[in-house]
Amino acid sequence: MEDAATAEISRAQVWQWVKHGSVMHDGRTITAEMVRQITDETAPGLKAAQIFKQMMTSADFEEFLTLPAYREPRLIPRSHPPQAGRTL
Repeated sequence: MEDAATAEISRAQVWQWVKHGSVMHDGRTITAEMVRQITDETAPGLKAAQIFKQMMTSADFEEFLTLPAYREPRLIPRSHPPQAGRTL
């Protein structure tokens, strides 16, 4: 669960930087194109990175990272669904 929380915080922070055109110490402005390029260079072909990239660069802020991830069956295994009456 900590990994999901860290990913959630990270993508929200990058989304804010892109939305507000934050400027890095070297003077470059953080843009959607910059985020796309860095994501493609660091995680080429990784489906989870593509979802993350789309969420960090979209005009609208999706409430939870896990929602689009759950729509990708290969990302979130469902071989062990929660048992009835049992909380996680």
